[in-house]
Amino acid sequence: MSRPVSPLLAFAVAALGIAIFSSMDAVMKGLVIGLGAYNALTWRMLAGTVVSGIPYALSRPRMPPRAVLRIHLVRGIVSAIMAFLFFWGLGRVPMAQAIALSFIAPIIALFLAALILKERITRATAIATAMAFAGVLVILWGQARAELGPQAFWGAIAILASAVFYAWNIILMRQQSLVAGAGEVAFFQTIIVTAVYLLAAPWLLVAPPLSEVPALILAAMLATASLFLLSWAYRHAEASYLAPTEYTGFLWATLWGWVVFGERVSLFTVAGAALIVGGCILAARRRDHAPVADSEAQLP
Repeated sequence: MSRPVSPLLAFAVAALGIAIFSSMDAVMKGLVIGLGAYNALTWRMLAGTVVSGIPYALSRPRMPPRAVLRIHLVRGIVSAIMAFLFFWGLGRVPMAQAIALSFIAPIIALFLAALILKERITRATAIATAMAFAGVLVILWGQARAELGPQAFWGAIAILASAVFYAWNIILMRQQSLVAGAGEVAFFQTIIVTAVYLLAAPWLLVAPPLSEVPALILAAMLATASLFLLSWAYRHAEASYLAPTEYTGFLWATLWGWVVFGERVSLFTVAGAALIVGGCILAARRRDHAPVADSEAQLP
């Protein structure tokens, strides 16, 4: 048997996965503005099939059992819907606001984890989540003071809808990582999402300019690395314990929004970020060992 992994290490790996994923968001925002959400996502996923497929093929994998394939399929479909809604919205609102709106997902995920995975929501986790959510409310209050056009409004609606699918995705990630290795998860996630998007290719897909190819490859590499790290983390700790790491994405969104797109950060943003970081620190100090649920119990 393998040695148990410290929940704090799993928390740190999940936070790193979120940091890499947030960096991918910045690359994707530029691609969405230039290519549109569908083409940016489809070409990124096509590049991702190579990035994730080569190491997976070199590992000489066996075909997963039918029950595991079912989890791969469900999460792939949910992820395809989630990603399109999020990136369509991201092209219309500032990065920090987009991530702040998406923070409703970990809140929903905590309750889904208790309902679906039978995980226990501890008092420390609940307090940490409440602190982080309070930070989100402060940020949204500041955003409400700014004038938003109709495109930003619909972008916000799309991101909120994406957050509902993201909450489900967090739970599916936990189920998936308990029965499949990180390389398998990254490969099947990529291949299924790509297949979903290609269904509309005859009507919507157009070739990207050569100048956008490096950004597409970079986005695919960042997405695959993030999937690998998050899958490993969720294999070694409970979804309810790792959910607060999602909030660290706001800090990266604030940084990249300012550096890449010149998006200004308000005092409301700084105050909200302080609450978010405080919640994450509290969650990370929860206990020295977080039990991992029995993998067979997670199969639908």
